[in-house]
Amino acid sequence: MLSSFLEIIVVYVKREQSDENREALLATASRLFRERGIDGVGVAEIAREAGLTHGALYAHFRSKDDLATEAFSQGLALSREAFRGKAARRKHSVSGYLDYLLSPLRRDQPGVGCPMTASASEIGRHGKGISARFAKGFQDKASAFETVLDEAIPGDERRRLAMTIVAAEIGAMAVARAVAKSDPSLSDEILKAVKAVLLKASETA
Repeated sequence: MLSSFLEIIVVYVKREQSDENREALLATASRLFRERGIDGVGVAEIAREAGLTHGALYAHFRSKDDLATEAFSQGLALSREAFRGKAARRKHSVSGYLDYLLSPLRRDQPGVGCPMTASASEIGRHGKGISARFAKGFQDKASAFETVLDEAIPGDERRRLAMTIVAAEIGAMAVARAVAKSDPSLSDEILKAVKAVLLKASETA
């Protein structure tokens, strides 16, 4: 009886440790992929940063693409959670959303930002799974913008405008990050200019 109970405890502890290891790998991969890109970091480094072995990583994920897909999904979930927290403290509006999404703080901290802005240019070089996650994340973000656009705008036009805003926001952040080290003032100008144009477009649609 005692040995059976101990066996159950051992199995439980191993399972709990396995779950913790998987979460550590996902959190580390999500951060590193956003900071340096999916192609800019290897699985050995991810495992090392998570305090695990290379072999431990493959015990949880079949391939780097598999890991990238799961890490991307986790990053999207964290980004949505952070966004909802910020949005809850401000009036829901196109201006409020863009203030948050096109802020210098988000530009300068890609490791805690939206994975779509960090990895958009890379996704097409990877598998169908991560492409599908990106598509879902993009649609969710566009839907959030649709809810704050003027209801007088026809439905089809509101959807087109929302998708344009999200695509422009992702592109603007990518360009702002690309030039930030060499020309900080240009980087700031890009964020401000794109925000102004998107706001005007949402008001005149």
